[in-house]
Amino acid sequence: MIHFREVQYIRHVWWVMLLVLGVAALMWWGFVQQILLGAPWGKNPSPDWLMWILWLIIGIGFPLAFYWMRLIVEVLDDKVTIRYVPLVRNEFLLDEIEGVEARTYQPIREYGGWGIRGLSSKRAYNVSGDKGVELTLADGRKVMIGSQKAEELALAILNAQEIRF
Repeated sequence: MIHFREVQYIRHVWWVMLLVLGVAALMWWGFVQQILLGAPWGKNPSPDWLMWILWLIIGIGFPLAFYWMRLIVEVLDDKVTIRYVPLVRNEFLLDEIEGVEARTYQPIREYGGWGIRGLSSKRAYNVSGDKGVELTLADGRKVMIGSQKAEELALAILNAQEIRF
């Protein structure tokens, strides 16, 4: 049974999408210039085959990946799952969670920004904002889950633990 579910999209963070679309637009411009108009792009142009590959990856793939990217957090009967689609899937059993704290944090100072950040003993999964739930695991690791509903997420984890025990 799902006790809590939250989906956060990268595409809702306007400045990230603006940056991604800016890089893609630059690639499109180079592609059109060199492949469609036949004018080499830049002082040291890439071969046409490389321009095709770069256009497919940076001009098309990069924006699509960011458009579809999302953070899904679920609290189930026995675990908390974190999926940063299409990159990562992690599960934390309720039995191994020793501490749950909804708090305001500093993403840049504490973790180096947003996304999947941090080292193995202190990790963050976030999309935007500065609110989240910090899990303290039995092995000493700390996991910050960014959330627009931090209090609700923390309460769902605590309630699921109570039901379980």
